[in-house]
Formats: sequence, structure tokens, C-alpha cells
Amino acid sequence: MIAGELKSKVDKLWDTFWSNGTSNPLSVIEQVSYLLFIKRLDELELAKEKKAQRLGGAVKKPIFSSEQQNCRWSKFKNQNAADLLAIVRDEAFPFIKSMGKEGGAYAVHMKDATFLIANASLLSNVVQQIDEIPMEDRDTKGDLYEYMLSKLTTAGTNGQFRTPRHIIKMMVDLMAPNAREIVCDPACGTGGFLVAVSEYLRRKKDSEGNLVLNAPGNRDHFNSGMFHGFDFDSTMLRIGSMNMMLHGIEDPKIEARDSLSEDHGEVEEAFTLILANPPFKGSLDSENIAADLKKVINTKKTELLFGVLFLRLLKKGGRCAAIVPDGVLFGSSKAHKTLRRVLVEDHKLDGVISMPSGVFKPYAGVSTAIVMFTKTGAGGTDAVWFYDMQADGLSLDDKRQVVEENDIPDILRRWEGRDLLKDTDRKDKAFFVPKEEIVGNAYDLSINRYKEIEYEEVEYEPPRVILGQLKAIEDEIRADLDELEGMLFD
Repeated sequence: MIAGELKSKVDKLWDTFWSNGTSNPLSVIEQVSYLLFIKRLDELELAKEKKAQRLGGAVKKPIFSSEQQNCRWSKFKNQNAADLLAIVRDEAFPFIKSMGKEGGAYAVHMKDATFLIANASLLSNVVQQIDEIPMEDRDTKGDLYEYMLSKLTTAGTNGQFRTPRHIIKMMVDLMAPNAREIVCDPACGTGGFLVAVSEYLRRKKDSEGNLVLNAPGNRDHFNSGMFHGFDFDSTMLRIGSMNMMLHGIEDPKIEARDSLSEDHGEVEEAFTLILANPPFKGSLDSENIAADLKKVINTKKTELLFGVLFLRLLKKGGRCAAIVPDGVLFGSSKAHKTLRRVLVEDHKLDGVISMPSGVFKPYAGVSTAIVMFTKTGAGGTDAVWFYDMQADGLSLDDKRQVVEENDIPDILRRWEGRDLLKDTDRKDKAFFVPKEEIVGNAYDLSINRYKEIEYEEVEYEPPRVILGQLKAIEDEIRADLDELEGMLFD
């Protein structure tokens, strides 16, 4: 999370675009993404050159050929405005468009990318500001980029909203992905969930203290086979691809695909882990919904269709953590009950975390929950673990300022140590509910159905005492009125 001077610099950069007529936040982020990527390539090349100089050899696998040296950030950043525009527009930008593995996500989505900065003085100003922003390591770059993406939450353009980063991280920590997962977000947007999985695995160590990605084959799988995402918005696909490239993921499989339509049909039982916060637009036209999804659940509601889609995409034994609107948990329609019954009876519903309504402010105040399940195809739900999250470390108003109250560490601790025999107190924040009870309640998964609220006993004075106190107060008021009347009319 960035703050202070760095945050001010990013805000200033954002304002520079707005004051020069670029008001679409997606366009701003897209153009800054190109420049950040060009700068990062030059940083990588400089690091290679320093290493070669130390070792006394040649640069291994140089990024820039001798004819492409003009494309390097360090070479063009001090040019006058007119020359700078010509170099970036006509050389550096075409160069980054041509990069990436042929047929890979980056190359495919960058094919139609357009450099929109036509004003030489604006580009010169922006390049100077970006150059002054320190980006020494991947974490800083990631934080900066995530903060840029957070501008989408304020603007709300096209309904494109990020899931709060700390909620994403919590969900990844809950799922504890291993180094051989095949991860998918069927509504990936900017790639936040996929990036969070990559950061989790970069830190993860085995029982002997070795980084798991250093084990044979794990790094190759990480770079080319682990990460998959679908989205139908071309701009978001480019931003998501660049976001992942900036986080060091070499070849993510980010595809242009409408997850709920017929074109998802070729993907089935392909993933071991799904993490998602899909858009809930309300309802779709029946003819646009994939037939195989409608066979399982006859509905037009996207929040229910995505639930069925997750099951279709997962391999047997695959796991999912997804954010759903509260209505999914207790809706009384046949479609709502069918989805809940399928999760409980046909698969293994592991847990439900009820989140406070302020988690998605300032752009939405709806109540949501995280549903976690394992695809089995043969049942397995004995009891469901519930948690009543009341605070996430930020104020639950539009300001979302840091506060002391935060249930997330407790959620992670309680989830890891959950015990069917011990977690039985319905007055606690975390507890298990037996499957039989859930079935008896029409598969209702709302925590309020099962949580016991402990009311604090309040003792009142006897009525005679209370009446005496009221008379005493009335006497005081009369005395004050008499005194006031004397002051005014005597």
C-alpha cells in the first residue's frame, strides 16, 4: 500500500492527464501502463549490463538490439518534447507491442493497443513524473500499479471495480495455493487474484525452509501453466496482461472469453483453484446463456450462473473461493435453492464468511459473503464452517480509513485451526453448522439463521424509584423556569 510522498506523486500524475483532457480512467491507466513497461524493460537491461560488466562478459539475451537502443527509457527520457514524442510513438511503443511470446496473452491483447498521447508537452511532463517515482523492486511496482487501478473504484467507469486488495489477499491465504495449482479467475479484470497468488507463492517455503518455486519444474509451471483468466473487455485484458507482466509472470493465459456464454464450452474440468469476484449485473438474456449452464440451473441471474460455471471449470478435488451477494445465501427462488443444494449435497461446501456491507464502499454498499467449496461430484459436506466478519481493518464508510478493528487475522487463524468438535458455540464469531440443520432450513446459508445473539442483561431501578427520579427532574425544571421568569418580569 503506497502513502505519503509516493501517493502524492501518483495523484499528481493522474491529475496531469485529467487537466490535459484525458478523463477516462481506463485510458489513463492503459497509457501509463505502456510507459511503466518501457521503463521496466530498461531497468532489466541495465541490471543485465551491470552484471555482465562485473563478470567481464557479454550481456546474455539482451532485451534491446543495437538498432533498438533509442527505445530505452534511459536514452530518450531527457530528449526535448518533440523528439521524445516521435521516439515513444514511432519506436518504443511499436517495440513493446511486438514483444511477448508469439500467440501468448500479452502479444494477442497488445496487437490492437493504441498510443493515445499525441501532445508532446504532456508526454514530456508524464515521462518526467514517472521517472521521479521510485520503483526499486517488484513490490513497489505492484503497489504503485494497484493504486493506479484503485482509481477505477472512484470513477466506476463501465462498472469496472477492483476487489479490495486486502480481501483478495485474505482469500488467497485461505486457499493456500501450492506450486502446482492451475489457477483461474473467470472474470479476471485487472488480474488481481492471479497476481495475489503469484505473490503468495513467491514467499512460500517448504518444510525445510526452501522457496517452493525453486523446486524442479515449479518455476516453469509458474511462468507458463499456472495462471488463467477470462474477460470480455479488450481494455481490461490489456491492463490485466500488463499488470501480470509487471509482476513478473511471463506467460499467463489471459483469454478474451464471455464466461457465461456458449464460447466457454471448450473449457471444462481444467483448473484446481478458482478465485473470483465476478460482476453481478442482474440478469442476462436467455439466448446468451450457455445451454449446459441452463441445464443445471434455470435462471438468468449472473450470480447463480457463475456458481454453476465454477463447478464446471474445476477438476475433481478442485477448490473455489468466490465472493457472492448475500441473496445467494438465502434467496427463496427455486434457482437459489438449487445452487445451494448442489453445493451441499453433490460437493463439499467448506465455509461461508459473512462480510460487512461497507467492504466495497465507496462504490457499493451491498452485503456480500465469501463461499468456499471443493468439487467432489460425490458429496462430502458433513458440516459448514461459518464466520461472522464484522471488521476488515478499514472504516466501513465511504472514506475507508485504517482502523484498529480487523477480523482478518482471526479468520485466517480460525480457518487453519477449525475443529468440528470444538467450534460449536453459536455465540462466537466462528462455528460449524451440521449439514442436517442446513438441509432442514431449505439450504439457507445466511449466518443470521444459525448465529445466537447474546443479549446483555440490563437491570433497571424499580418503577417507584424511576418515578421519584422523574419528579425530582421536573422539580429542578420548575425551579429554573421560576428563576427565569423572575429575571424577565420582576
